[in-house]
Amino acid sequence: MTDRTRRRATAPPATADGPPPERDPFVAWVRQATPYIHAHRGRTFVIAFGGEAVADPRFPDLVHDIALLHGLGVRLVLVHGARPQIEERLREQQIELRYVNGLRITDDTALACVKEAAGVARVEVEALLSMGLANSPMAGVRIPVASGNFVTAKPIGVLDGIDYEHTGVVRRVDRQSLIQRLDAGAVVLMPPLGYSPTGEVFNLSAADVARSAAIALKADKLIFLIEEPGVCDATGALLSNVLSGEVETLLAAAPELHEDLAQALRAAADACIHGVTRAHLIDRRRDDALLRELYTRDGSGTLITGQPYEGLRPASSEDVTGVLELLRPLEERGVLVPRSRERLETEIDRFYLMERDGLVIACAALHPYPAQRIAELASVAVHQDYRNHGRGDKLLEHMEAIARTRGFTRLFVLTTQTAHWFQERGFVPAPLETLPTEKQALYNLRRNSQVFIKVLTT
Repeated sequence: MTDRTRRRATAPPATADGPPPERDPFVAWVRQATPYIHAHRGRTFVIAFGGEAVADPRFPDLVHDIALLHGLGVRLVLVHGARPQIEERLREQQIELRYVNGLRITDDTALACVKEAAGVARVEVEALLSMGLANSPMAGVRIPVASGNFVTAKPIGVLDGIDYEHTGVVRRVDRQSLIQRLDAGAVVLMPPLGYSPTGEVFNLSAADVARSAAIALKADKLIFLIEEPGVCDATGALLSNVLSGEVETLLAAAPELHEDLAQALRAAADACIHGVTRAHLIDRRRDDALLRELYTRDGSGTLITGQPYEGLRPASSEDVTGVLELLRPLEERGVLVPRSRERLETEIDRFYLMERDGLVIACAALHPYPAQRIAELASVAVHQDYRNHGRGDKLLEHMEAIARTRGFTRLFVLTTQTAHWFQERGFVPAPLETLPTEKQALYNLRRNSQVFIKVLTT
């Protein structure tokens, strides 16, 4: 008997009337990840990481995760930095490191160190992507790696009287050459170097290279693997989503932010403004951060988008299934009255949703009684994974605002189990007779719902 057969034979049988079996965390994770696996297949991601990541003894684990993305069909462009490697070589030659406004001044000696460090870092990444040892995560995998002179650069020149010499900025990215390599199934590797038409070599910011490559390719994602936990607010809490238009305000409010993080933020925001759908800032020191960010709904870092990642909007006919799935657990517990799909389809235009990355996480409906200038707030629901974070209050405020704009002066709710929640938000008990006559006629005496009314202030 094999181990697999033995495990199957000794597993307790499922019974129709017994308690449901415990959910296997692995199976649950795969099921949650599956929509993202399908969504990311064939997409182009630009991933940037610093020389600190390359020097980390755990770097092979990160490369294994990157190889997994390639195996799942993601088209990958990797942009690596080499700052610590460059600084080490300069120190060995007892050369002073010169920075002005966060930019290294690259003289002839420093440029030689840049070339050497970038070349060594590139070879290390290529070697790890070529690994195919048995009993390793890369077993049986062969990933072609392509690198080259994809970036045309120009010198920064003289700023405020300072000559930055061989430090440059991206002038153009060879989009066609990159696409050819990606179409051939290769992982493209881009160092922080650029070349001029006259044959000069320039030391570039990895963030600038990554941003420019993402924009040129119209990449689906730009990902920065950073040395920080992410972008945090004034209390130190991680900001899970930042709009590109908010970045400069955020930076102005946090002048002590590390320069590398500030560069990544600016590059991410600029990429989103120029058509990249999403940018991510992820703590590369967390072993699971990259996969969690890409294959779970709540991620692990900070997402930069041009439009809100989570927002409120009116429902449409395409949302019927999502609303039904959200309401079903509450209907089964008797919190809400069961509603058929057919009925929901006829009333969907009365619903408003809170959506997070395609998942309906909250909803409410507004049923009008214009003659009495009153409306019913119904089907208020928040997904169990997203409660206790103020979403119910945000939804209620939104519904109240809509009711006011439509000329309603009062809202009423019927509830059996959430009376305290509504009372804490200004709803007061009321007799059944205060409801519109047509609503009274539909009142279910068996449910014995409590009536609460709130006067809407202007």
